[in-house]
Amino acid sequence: MIKSLKKKHGISASRVAIRPQTPAYVRWLVIAILAVLALGLSWGMYDAGRKFAGFDKTETSDELNRLSQLNARLERDNEELRMKLAGLDRQLQMDLVAREDIAKQVKILENENIRLKEDLAFFQNLGSVGGKSEQKVSIGRLKLERGKLPGEYRYSLLLVQSGPRAKDFQGSLEFAVHFQQNGEKMMIPITSDSSAPMLDVNFRFYQRIENTFHLPPDAIVDSMQVKVFEKGVSQARLMQTVNLSL
Repeated sequence: MIKSLKKKHGISASRVAIRPQTPAYVRWLVIAILAVLALGLSWGMYDAGRKFAGFDKTETSDELNRLSQLNARLERDNEELRMKLAGLDRQLQMDLVAREDIAKQVKILENENIRLKEDLAFFQNLGSVGGKSEQKVSIGRLKLERGKLPGEYRYSLLLVQSGPRAKDFQGSLEFAVHFQQNGEKMMIPITSDSSAPMLDVNFRFYQRIENTFHLPPDAIVDSMQVKVFEKGVSQARLMQTVNLSL
């Protein structure tokens, strides 16, 4: 008995801790605070991760607005450039057409100038021949050239009457072209615009004659022959041949 009391109340007895009792609402309040802190920390980490990954709606919306405005401005700039380019292209086409027209006119004037110089030299040489009083008809400046179209050919000549020139020369011209086709040499007459076999002429001093004729594109023209007939005379008064100019 005594030993039992000593164990319970003596020095060797077990220690007893006395703790004040915590109210339940305090514990719930602490838990709530910790839960809020945990949620706030989780949200902060989530938001930071979203922004870091580029999924922030505000920044994305701002970026989309900026890109949309940039795209609209670039489209306006492109449209202005297209209009300017179209205007420059039209102007360039007009300049090219005008340049081609001027080049053609210059070429025509150059050819006309050359022809006039040759005609002048021909008339000067013709006028320098003296001692002849008889009336004479001659052919000058006879040319045969290719036309612009396939199978098209152009010829020109200057018919001149020298001497006293007491009357007009009345007569006709007969043209014939020599060519090759399918390895065979051929000759056909060249008709006038009226489909007549001969071309009538009537002049006192001179008459220029220019015309075109057509052959099959595969024909190879060698030369052209011209005969001059005086009215009422069956025999040719003059005959001349010219080769095709290369």
